[in-house]
Amino acid sequence: MIPVRVAIALYQAPQPQAILTLGGESLGEREAFTAEFAHWYPALEIWVSSGVVPNEGRRIFRDAGISDSRVHLDYRAVDTVTNFTTLVTDFSQRKIQHIYLITSDYHMPRAKAIATLILSSQGIAFTPLSVPSNHTKESFLPIIRDIARSLLWIFTGHTGASLKPAVNSP
Repeated sequence: MIPVRVAIALYQAPQPQAILTLGGESLGEREAFTAEFAHWYPALEIWVSSGVVPNEGRRIFRDAGISDSRVHLDYRAVDTVTNFTTLVTDFSQRKIQHIYLITSDYHMPRAKAIATLILSSQGIAFTPLSVPSNHTKESFLPIIRDIARSLLWIFTGHTGASLKPAVNSP
């Protein structure tokens, strides 16, 4: 069912209609990359999920000449799975069927695994864009854990975020 929904989304929206940047343990690199990238697509709105603090996030985009009206800073997410689950309804309500997904290169494999399940289950396609970094790639354990949490969300509507600390590895 998911491949059919994605095929329909890509047919109806072959080009991305919005930008989603995942926040995280960055110092604004992802936001700065997004602000520069957004110059190429001035009609696209931008969502930043749990990124740098609001004043810093707004400053990064303003300094790059991006209007506040294009930028949605959302702080509901507590982790990578909830980066997606907290915004997927917003995208659906706006009839967004295809997004650019921006995160750091080391984080992209996990983000793509989660997006494939959560976004695709709602008929939203994504085009990944990696921000270069000096970090080593994440291990498979967080990817597998978050695939399981994504499946839990698809079937129950719960992310298992409260269980995450119990299954994290040091």
